Amino acid sequence: MSTRPLLNRRLDGLGTTIFAEMSALATATGAINLGQGFPDTDGPESVREAAVRALRDGRGNQYPPGPGVPELRTAVSDHQQRFYGLTVDPDTEVLVTAGATEAIAAAMLALLEPGDEVIAFEPYYDSYVACISMAGAKRVPLTLRAPSFRPDLDELRSKITSRTRLLLLNTPHNPTGTVLTAEESRAIAALAVEHDLLVVTDEVYEHLTFDGARHIPLATLPGMRERTVSVSSAGKTFSFTGWKVGWVTGPRELVSAVRSAKQFLTYVASGPFQYAVAEALRLPDAYFADFRATMLARRDLLANGLERAGFKVFRPAGTYFITTDIRPLGESDGFAFCRTLPERAGVVAIPNAVFYDHREQGAPFVRFAFCKQTAVLEEAASRLKTLGA
Repeated sequence: MSTRPLLNRRLDGLGTTIFAEMSALATATGAINLGQGFPDTDGPESVREAAVRALRDGRGNQYPPGPGVPELRTAVSDHQQRFYGLTVDPDTEVLVTAGATEAIAAAMLALLEPGDEVIAFEPYYDSYVACISMAGAKRVPLTLRAPSFRPDLDELRSKITSRTRLLLLNTPHNPTGTVLTAEESRAIAALAVEHDLLVVTDEVYEHLTFDGARHIPLATLPGMRERTVSVSSAGKTFSFTGWKVGWVTGPRELVSAVRSAKQFLTYVASGPFQYAVAEALRLPDAYFADFRATMLARRDLLANGLERAGFKVFRPAGTYFITTDIRPLGESDGFAFCRTLPERAGVVAIPNAVFYDHREQGAPFVRFAFCKQTAVLEEAASRLKTLGA
């Protein structure tokens, strides 16, 4: 057999994701899974019934159009106008993808050349690492540091070089829960314009902000509309993560470029679900307000329980994840802690170190998901109390 390595060097070190490992551990031990970010209840019944109706009516059971079904592209365009005042042409400036993960992958493959540099907030969602690597580009981390997890804008400026091609930004930010302020957003936009950078923004938690924080799409700021690819999806907002319906919006030229790569990934996906998501995006404002309020209550329930158990808790301003520091518990290795936690307390979490290039920077931090039923979070909090004891 050939001695050549079987794995492309660009993917070196990218084995099975930590989410698969920890979810398998939850199944094996019967522990409460607060690791992977998926809800344990379905979203609105009306949206689920819309998917059933599409199936029965034969809509989307065969290949949908490459850019996405017109109903969904129009709904995405209307959503951008409704919430942010952004005018987006549904025919040329919207692309439907197999979730936000595919949208990020297609954007990186389409917009980067080998050797380009990409600045991204660290800790970062693990698919960013893979997507940048597959494009042959180099990731340059801008580390968000505890306790505030705010971006250092002077550091950001210092990291921009002649090789910098793109900023890959996630706000609201997973896993820290940071939401960029208006001042931070304007400063980042000014740097992008000054250095003529492309920007890809992952905004999947756009409707999950708390405590007065407000999501501001960078595409709404001066000079950004023509250089920004905005990514979002239905999974987080409507609690149908298995449907894998995401989308890209942006100027025609950039969206066309992303489509050129996307068509050779899945080509198309999620046909009947696209029609259902089109209806979901038109739900009344009350739905989005109630969803946010429900998740805020769950955030506080779990955060209070984690504090009682002895964790240092960083309450997120967005997303549905809580980052904690395990050092007050006498621990310092998040990997070891998470791998023993199911046996010790019957709960699964994710070590934040997997989201860092230099894993020692994230070693003492552990992430918990609060997108679960109230009774489940109460039971998890009860179990975790044994750690303090």
